[in-house]
Amino acid sequence: MAASDIDNDDDLFGDPGPAPHALRGLTVVLPCLDEAENLPDAVRYATQAVERCAVVHEIVIVDDGSTDKTVAIAGEIAARDPRLSLVVHSENRWYGESLRSGIAAAQMPWVLLTDADLQFDFGDLEDFLPLALSADLVVGWRVLPLGPVGVRVEGALWNRFLRAAFDLPVRDVDCAFRLARHELLERLDLHASGALVGAELLVKSRAAGARVAEAPVHHKVRVAGRQTGSGRRLSARTFREIAGLRRAGQGRPAGV
Repeated sequence: MAASDIDNDDDLFGDPGPAPHALRGLTVVLPCLDEAENLPDAVRYATQAVERCAVVHEIVIVDDGSTDKTVAIAGEIAARDPRLSLVVHSENRWYGESLRSGIAAAQMPWVLLTDADLQFDFGDLEDFLPLALSADLVVGWRVLPLGPVGVRVEGALWNRFLRAAFDLPVRDVDCAFRLARHELLERLDLHASGALVGAELLVKSRAAGARVAEAPVHHKVRVAGRQTGSGRRLSARTFREIAGLRRAGQGRPAGV
């Protein structure tokens, strides 16, 4: 992909921290919908990983209208750790809006967009760091997607469709483990509601001339809570977003 017009400023990286190429500052955005059982461990694992991978960090939990105890648990955790903040949606606004709320609250030069459902190994973030030296966006690809067979088949077909529809040269459009420069995210004018979150991020990053890299990540089976979002893929809203995103992608720089 073509080089980005986004500066690769050295001040985005601090002196080498516990991990080689540790980021100077990192915000972890954790969208939640009824993740009361998973959230404490998600915050704990995220904290352990980012303390190694960034000089300073913060964690932004975004609750998207949960009906369980997610907000109460998040509030208790935030009261004990000033590096954690909580954004609450009074009603369910879908996944894309949760990510945008987290990005708007982020204060650090790098942002990790992932989920609180414990289906990703936060330790994989360390493998993203060397790629971040020369990339604006690093996206994960699930080495071995896990979960019910039906969900995996649906996900594979949806991923294949997105790659073809938007000519995306990545292995895993929908992998919910993505590291991006905050400055890039602020420029992208993201609007997708849920099903096209990953595709929109990639299409608009490419149109902006951003440098995109990929890294393998380890996927895990959800052990608590419930799967959300997959049933919304083929809604009328999704088809409208596909049409709009195809128009946005037509403006990408030549050669990208």
